[in-house]
Amino acid sequence: MYYTEPVITLLARPVFIEPDHLQVRWLGESTDGERLAEFAGRLCYMSQKNPASRATRDYLENIKKQGHGSVLEHANYSLLLEGVSRSLTHELVRHRAGFAYSQLSQRYVDESEANFVVPPAIVGEESLEKEWRNQIDEAQRSYVRLVEHLMEKYGWVGDKVHRRKMAREAARGVLPNSTETKIVVTANARAWRTMLELRSSEGAELEIRRCAVAMLKLLQKESPAFFSDFEIYQAEDRREAARIVYHKV
Repeated sequence: MYYTEPVITLLARPVFIEPDHLQVRWLGESTDGERLAEFAGRLCYMSQKNPASRATRDYLENIKKQGHGSVLEHANYSLLLEGVSRSLTHELVRHRAGFAYSQLSQRYVDESEANFVVPPAIVGEESLEKEWRNQIDEAQRSYVRLVEHLMEKYGWVGDKVHRRKMAREAARGVLPNSTETKIVVTANARAWRTMLELRSSEGAELEIRRCAVAMLKLLQKESPAFFSDFEIYQAEDRREAARIVYHKV
């Protein structure tokens, strides 16, 4: 299978349990994650009575404007990314603060029928795609041959599971960066904002930019107040990009 778009799935969102003895006077529509952030912010000043009569999303808009992003760190969201390349995840995992990652292991998982991600720059370019697919097909055939030979070479290893890992860890070296992978990514809202600001910009590598815009769309729908100041637009290169109002809250 060849992917030309990432597949993004929301796995987890915050659940807010309000303490009876510190109830907030909530106004307006909000999600649990947004209420959790507002509760944390109001606790700092014991302003649960909401003296300014602000709706939750107005309150959080002011938080972003003032740069008080620490309260956004309480709300965590987990996404499953599929149809992304190992090239993309090599860049993604550079974002460390506030993030957690769990990625498919090429050492353990059989890649003899792996999927691949077509680089955005060559999608729709028939001659380039053909050349790229020829290289991909040959790499996969080479992987299969290497695994078979290495399984024979390590025939003296009694543990078959360990023998397979030994073979696959060596053979995976011929697989290209375009090999599709799956990864679970968890981050708090502040960390998501920082990563999305950088990776959805016009200067970002095309595949991770495409993925960042897709993640942004999902998170804007899931929790509007945290990501409402992102604007998705058509860039000069005729691809979607995003820009932000409140930088690195």
